[in-house]
Formats: sequence, structure tokens, C-alpha cells
Amino acid sequence: MRLVRTQGPGGRQIRQMLSELELRGARNTARTMPVVQRIVGDVRKGGDKALRRYAAKLDGLTAQQPLEIGRAEMEQAWEATPKPLQAALQTAAGNIRRFAQRQMPKDWSAASNGLTTGQRVRALGAVGCYVPSGRYPLPSTLLMTVIPAQVAGVQRIVAVSAKPAKETLAAASLLGISEFYRVGGAQAIAALAFGTESIRRVDKIVGPGNWYVTAAKKMVAFDCAIDMLAGPTEIVVTSETGDPVGIAADLVAQAEHDPEALAILITTNASLARAVVKEVALRVKTNSIARQAIERNGLAVVAGSADEAREITNRLAPEHLSVDGNEDLDWVRNAGSVFIGRYSPQPMGDYVSGPNHTLPTGGVAQVRGGLSVMDFLKLITVQEYTLAGLQKLGPAAITLANAEGLHGHAEAVRARGIDG
Repeated sequence: MRLVRTQGPGGRQIRQMLSELELRGARNTARTMPVVQRIVGDVRKGGDKALRRYAAKLDGLTAQQPLEIGRAEMEQAWEATPKPLQAALQTAAGNIRRFAQRQMPKDWSAASNGLTTGQRVRALGAVGCYVPSGRYPLPSTLLMTVIPAQVAGVQRIVAVSAKPAKETLAAASLLGISEFYRVGGAQAIAALAFGTESIRRVDKIVGPGNWYVTAAKKMVAFDCAIDMLAGPTEIVVTSETGDPVGIAADLVAQAEHDPEALAILITTNASLARAVVKEVALRVKTNSIARQAIERNGLAVVAGSADEAREITNRLAPEHLSVDGNEDLDWVRNAGSVFIGRYSPQPMGDYVSGPNHTLPTGGVAQVRGGLSVMDFLKLITVQEYTLAGLQKLGPAAITLANAEGLHGHAEAVRARGIDG
């Protein structure tokens, strides 16, 4: 992990490097796009045949394995799951469900002067939930993507995962998943977006993945809605008084997800920065993936002031952000999820807190937050006039329509007996 300073010799180069990190999402998806374009195009044209070919080549799917995972296999996985893990999955699922229920918007109507307006909340028809299955089993991601869809009332929920672990299948059984396919990567995204003989297309695709999955979601986004471009994980810790051991542990915890992970400490406290760098070096000795990520994208940034530290943090727009417990969050403008104080380790948010762990990466936190029940809903607005209401507001609409040269619009109001 490199210790760098934004002020003094070399400061200009460091600030330039941080500026380049702001563009990390666009840069990395562009790198993988040529391969992804070929895969997505082949599956769109070739259907199941192309899908199985890529699944066999990239994920080891055999000719004997069906694409769809049956309910019996999921139920067997649940029965074989140790009781402590069953209890942990149930605890996590309960907290995630309660948080999503609190997020649910409601229908409403408001009437004034002969005009009633309001909204109706409706669920999407079908969604695809992508569950990574590379280095680690991720049943938590299945919980995080499926449960908000269930709370929203989505009727058809499709899960996909290239090589789902028994733990993931057990989580699917717990949630009552009825449609689960043994496919992953860009080929799974293409199948969900365009459909094949075995997999009907969905209305929206959600869930995190590597840069190939992220690039595929970007490519299909005009044909099938997506939640966000969520690539390899990121952590920023912005701290002046934090515990070096806890900070280092959080940095390593997120770094072990992927060699491309981003792990950054931002502080004005040079002593804290040195202590964290030393602690991280000790912790990555036995964790090869975290070590690779720290060597590539690990930084301890010593800023010239607290304002500069906060500005850098917001410019980076991190997926996960940890801050000291003795400050408010008014300064935080861009972050996926925030962890406050030394007793809020980031892995708690990965598993059991309740807020979703599918979060924006690559700077996307500048424009949106993490996955929520809102990603699975539509808000349909409604309006109703009485004659008195139309008489009151109709002339203003007629004036505006004529100003725009849309005289048919004006006539549609006049046709109700309105002068203007």
C-alpha cells in the first residue's frame, strides 16, 4: 500500500492520479468491451446453442448438466446446510426484508381546487438477478437482489449464477426461488436481456459482477433495463482519529473480493496513515487476492486539510465509505453506503445490516445509491379534473399550448367547453 501526499514534492502527480481514478469505471469497461460484444452478439443470435457453448468454455458446464436448476436441488442444498448457517441466512434475510419494506413507497392522492393528482406504485413484471460465483460463494448477493424484488411484488424473479455453491442454492430454497439457471458472465446477461429457447427475457437485470458482466450490462442497457454498472468492489476510509487495526482490517476485507478492488485511506493524519500502511502489510501476507489488490490499487492519501480530504472522497464517489463516529454526514455527497465509527465494520453491511450491498462502483455513486426496492417498481402518476377544476386551470394550458404552436393541444381543452 503506497503512502502518498497531495501537498509538497510529487503532490501534483498524486492529484492527477486521483483525477484518473474518477474515470475508472469508463476505462475498465472499455477494456473488456470487444470480447463482450462478441459474446453478447453470439448469444443474441444463437440462443441456447451459443449460451451453452460459452458456459462450457468459460464455466465448465457439461453436456449432461441442464441449464435450469430444479427446486429439488435447491431444497436438498437447504437440508444439507448446517443449522448455524441456516440461522445466519434467516437472520440476514429478515433484516434485508424489513429494510426493503421500510423503503416501499405508497400510493397517494391529493385534491385541490377541482384537481386530484397522485401516484400508483406498480412492480416490474420480470427481473433477472445476477449472482457472482467466481472465487467465493455469494449467497448474500442472492438475498440482496431477490428480497427487494419480492418485497416490491415482482411476479417473475430469475436467478443466474455460473457455478452456484451449495450455500447459494440453500439461500434460493429459503427464498422460494422457482427459476434459477446455471449460467454466468456476459453470456448470462445476454440471455436475460434478449431471451433464448430456455430462458425468457426479463424487463430488468440487477446484481454485481466483474468487468465483463458490467460491460455486458452496459451493452444491453438500451434493450433491457439495468440497475447500475457495478464492477469490482471499492472501499474508501476517510478518517482523522480512527483505529489503525480496524481500518486496515476493513481495507483488506474488501480487497480480498477481487485483485481489481480499490482500497484507499484518506486522512490529514500522517501518523495514522503510516500505522494503517504497516498494519495492512501484515494482514495481506496470507491473503494473495487482497495483496494483489492492495499492490495495484491500495493508497494511503495524506491530504493537506480536512476539506481537501472530504473533496477527494466525494470526487472518488466510493462504493463503501467509512468515516469517524464523531462527525455528521452533511459533507458526504457521493457514496454507495456509509459506515460510521469504529464499531461499524464494512462486512456487517455485506451480510446482515439490512441496507443493500449491491452498490454503485466506478464513480456511479455520483448519480445514484445502492440497489433498493425502488429498482423493482414503477411510479405511475394519475390526474383527474372536475369541471370547475378544468375551468380554473384550462385557460393557462391553452395559453401555453398556443405559445408552443401546438394548437391541437389547445383545441383538446377548448373541446370541453373551456374558453381561452
